[in-house]
Amino acid sequence: MDGVELLRQLVQIPSPNPPGDTRAIATFVARQMGGIGCEVRMVAPPEKPEALNTIASLGEGDPVIMLHAHIDTVPIAKNEAEKWSVDPYAGIVQDGALYGKGSVDDKAPLASMMLAMRDAAGRGGLRGRLVLVAAAEEEVGGQLGSKWMADEGHLPACDFIIVGEQTGNRVAIAHKGVMRATVHTHGKAVHATNPDRGINAIVAMAKVIAALQTYHQRLAGRVHPVVGSPTCNIGVIEGGSTANAVPDAYHVKLDRRMIPREDPQDVQAELVGVVNSVDIAPARVSIDGFVHSPWFDSALDSEAGRTFLSCVQDEIGGDGGPVGYLPGSDAKHLTGLARGDMIIFGPGSYEVAHGADEHVVLSEFQATTRILLDFLRRTLYPGA
Repeated sequence: MDGVELLRQLVQIPSPNPPGDTRAIATFVARQMGGIGCEVRMVAPPEKPEALNTIASLGEGDPVIMLHAHIDTVPIAKNEAEKWSVDPYAGIVQDGALYGKGSVDDKAPLASMMLAMRDAAGRGGLRGRLVLVAAAEEEVGGQLGSKWMADEGHLPACDFIIVGEQTGNRVAIAHKGVMRATVHTHGKAVHATNPDRGINAIVAMAKVIAALQTYHQRLAGRVHPVVGSPTCNIGVIEGGSTANAVPDAYHVKLDRRMIPREDPQDVQAELVGVVNSVDIAPARVSIDGFVHSPWFDSALDSEAGRTFLSCVQDEIGGDGGPVGYLPGSDAKHLTGLARGDMIIFGPGSYEVAHGADEHVVLSEFQATTRILLDFLRRTLYPGA
């Protein structure tokens, strides 16, 4: 089948996460790759066997190049379904674009990578090894997908890794990490007819929120060359029970984006310091629930990295990067496998993902495929 038909068939296999059942699409990828002569393995974590991943490989020896894309998508939200102008799982082509849930995130990169595997299989005698990873669980953090595969030894060390995401066919070499935490203020509940007898946890939290906003503004002074500045955002507020009672507890959940090279322990200490610096006596404040997801960066200083950038520039005729990628990706889970450069690359923009009428412009998708083919021709094909 041609590239558009392959992408259409991928879109026609729903793989929303949650629930994260990727067995159908992983099996489709495995059959396609097995049909062209790849060595294929399908693996899943025991705690979620329906989160099936497919790993296909061609050739042997060094260099090892990995093509990585995820096969799960976000689900269609209740208030989103009626906003679609087409069937989200039909793979409709109109006005030069293919529409559908997962069309750009992440089935277009996956389709281009499958086409590249097919081309490589037809060449034979690769000067190294080419590995395709079709990964589950990315949309919910990758813990039971790419991280599990890497930790359990299912993925090889690689000289170059291409993680498929939406970069407008430019080469992205970094994305931010995330620190999450919950802040609590503790007061004393009384009847609102005489509120001064109590200690209002919401009023106390207002002072803490102001301090966190000032902290966010200070972070603008730290600038990474391709992903910008760290940020601190308050995304959830919870507390109080009724208007005629002084609330004795209030909670906010925050999101602190980390730029590459920031130490998560230092960031956690900063947040603790900001919260504890606020005088809210006689109320009390605490912060807990710290979880973090790593940042990723790459130098793009290897021969393979320079070759890939050259392929991009030859195809798009403009600035191919390097750039930053604002969302996260599974690249953060693959850093321990990278003995060379790792990049994030693919067609389209994350701004059209995760919503109604998600689509990929077919000319961009086809350019992605040509870039991958050109890169493999220059690196792994006989006579390169």
